[in-house]
Amino acid sequence: MFDIGWVFVRLNYRPILGHLKAHGAELGDRDAVMERIGLADHECGRLPGRGLLERLAALARQPVSLEETHAHWVDMFELEPAMVDLAHRLSERHRVFLLSNIGDLHWAHLSREYRLHAIGHGALPSYLAGVMKPHAGIYAEAERRFALEPAATVFIDDRADNIATARARGWRGIVHGGYHSTLTALRDLEVAC
Repeated sequence: MFDIGWVFVRLNYRPILGHLKAHGAELGDRDAVMERIGLADHECGRLPGRGLLERLAALARQPVSLEETHAHWVDMFELEPAMVDLAHRLSERHRVFLLSNIGDLHWAHLSREYRLHAIGHGALPSYLAGVMKPHAGIYAEAERRFALEPAATVFIDDRADNIATARARGWRGIVHGGYHSTLTALRDLEVAC
């Protein structure tokens, strides 16, 4: 089981923040902006993509199109090819799934541009689950949806709190720090790569 952000892709919020500032938005730090627009609502599926874009555009003092805002919102990813390749290799020997906090706009973009949806045997984006990591509900839904056996499930995520919840459910977990450390941790768990 793989997370997406900071595992398969690095994120850079500068394009969207710069776009909004260029149109007169007064922004605090990135986390404050994400809270103002209700990113968690979006990533739980309670706020569809268009609504998120409208909230982003409303931060600007000068008119800005939703199309421009969308282009900058999805222009934040840099692929980690070694990790994507690792997931594909693992899927030849193991059942591989994706479990990520992500909204419909980013999921559509990552599927279209990088074909992340084609990795492994299934994906559970949080916007479809209706709940985000580290809430136990998303792990329970993954277990149900993919018929996972917790003790035989290894979860790779960049956040220790997400791994802690997985471990509390009986999963094994790897806090991802980079390709080489994750590969070593998989080998330590005797997962054939």
